[in-house]
Amino acid sequence: MIKAILTNKILNYIIEIEKNRYRVSTVKMSRSVAGKLRKNSKKKSSYASNKIEGNPLSEKQVDEVIDRDERKHFLKPEQEVRNYFLALNYLEEKAKKKEKFTKKLILDVQKFVEKGASEEKIGLRGPMPPGVLFAVYDSVTGEPDYIPPEYIDIPKLLDELVEYVNTTDDHPLIVAAVVHYQLVTIHPFEDGNGRTARLLSGYVLDINGYGFNGIGSLEEYFAYDVNEYYESIQMGLPALYYSGRNDPPHPEIWLNYFLRMVQLYSNKVCELSEGSYTEEITGSLSYLKEKEKELLLFLINQYKREFTPIEVSKEFAVTNKTIINRLSVLSRNGFVEPIIVNERIRTYRLSDFTKDHEKELKKLLR
Repeated sequence: MIKAILTNKILNYIIEIEKNRYRVSTVKMSRSVAGKLRKNSKKKSSYASNKIEGNPLSEKQVDEVIDRDERKHFLKPEQEVRNYFLALNYLEEKAKKKEKFTKKLILDVQKFVEKGASEEKIGLRGPMPPGVLFAVYDSVTGEPDYIPPEYIDIPKLLDELVEYVNTTDDHPLIVAAVVHYQLVTIHPFEDGNGRTARLLSGYVLDINGYGFNGIGSLEEYFAYDVNEYYESIQMGLPALYYSGRNDPPHPEIWLNYFLRMVQLYSNKVCELSEGSYTEEITGSLSYLKEKEKELLLFLINQYKREFTPIEVSKEFAVTNKTIINRLSVLSRNGFVEPIIVNERIRTYRLSDFTKDHEKELKKLLR
């Protein structure tokens, strides 16, 4: 089991990530914008995580495959990216319920990853035929790059990992890094180990409040330099699991790499969140004419409660119908909400979007 050692460098990474976490928490965006960003982020993650495994699809092709009718036939590379996207959706629902990290969860995620594969590819790997070594082989030389633990040791190693996740006092960022390393290193499945590890380390981040609202793709940063990713996991240790990878002498190599990637990812999330926030407000206002903007500013300044069109029309010295028409436009664009009683609009109030963005709207409307 990898043992975390807190160095100044590791602590600095954690502090910077915490700062970004706070920055993102201060950005309030509408449900529709957040949903769009989350879906795009899941597409990017599906592309990047499978790219690490050698999937040949381009990012554009991945977008098209994920949006395609699920009843159509998919080639293996297409099925892989769809599987990853579905696994992300599955874990998103689990995270909402704060479901614990369990062995069943590990198995369920790998089942999503390997959906459509033959039965022997799903679930924990078993014994190999006599004379056959289970290993990860170099595609060029044919030599074993990594020889994971014996299949009989897998259940115990997974139990140790689950117990660690659910009982440790380590910082959640460290726990996520350990989960990632352990699942790749234990290599409990015939296939899908890397993808399952990336999904579940992300899940640990998410349930502990470091999922950054599902925006951005951590997998993109692992995929940026695949060689560095694998070298950081291997830490210069021998290929055989029992010769050091079971208890690496310098775990900071992997921890530094993992936390650096999370920091880069969290920097990007801040940019995406803050950029979308500003874009959303200015974009919404662009649909309004000057008279409607004037009305909106007046309502923000004067009405913290419900109001009727007739009382507002008196303030503007215009007809009730004129104000109703302008309120209709404001309502259509999400700035006010009509209060309906007996199937008729009786009053209006400012929307949550307007209340949440009051300062910014005032600045833009003046």
